[in-house]
Amino acid sequence: MTTLVKKGNEKKFSFKTGTVVTFLSVISAVTLPWIFHFIGALSGIGTVPGEVFLPMHIPVILTGLFAGPLIGLISGFFSPLISFALSGMPGVAMLPFIVIELSFYGLISGILGNVRFPTIIKVLIAQLVGRIAKTIAILFSICLLGNEVINVSVIWSTVLAGLPGMLLQLVIIPLLVFRVENPKQNNDKEWQAEVY
Repeated sequence: MTTLVKKGNEKKFSFKTGTVVTFLSVISAVTLPWIFHFIGALSGIGTVPGEVFLPMHIPVILTGLFAGPLIGLISGFFSPLISFALSGMPGVAMLPFIVIELSFYGLISGILGNVRFPTIIKVLIAQLVGRIAKTIAILFSICLLGNEVINVSVIWSTVLAGLPGMLLQLVIIPLLVFRVENPKQNNDKEWQAEVY
């Protein structure tokens, strides 16, 4: 009987290591959007690069894949909150929904971290679950809590705006995972390229 979970590769960290990984993940998830917003400010297009390329998502998904569901969840939960506290971004109206979305990204990518799927499939599943969770939260907020600050159209507009970022994640994250998980193979290829 074949198993879908890789044996001997479970992600177990000490409390200290887990804290360091979480800290580094949150710092990355907060810093990358600042860079994109800075580029947007310099070019006169404001927050558009951040909304299109979704830079905060990449560190959270990577953390889940490498460090597991708990650290991925913590990273996804705190990254937008700390970013908001420091920079006011993401905007207050969308903040709770982005917290939910990124928490699911970290959790689901962490759960799938040891599953024998190609990394691109793991990222795609995490993206879908995160987006569905965000959609449900927005609908709950509007229909049951009477939120009048946002409307249902924000669901579709954020999906369309973020498509380039989601496609970028599907390319960059598998490449980064491959690079980290196969350092010897990558070094051998570089050495062979130099020889030949």
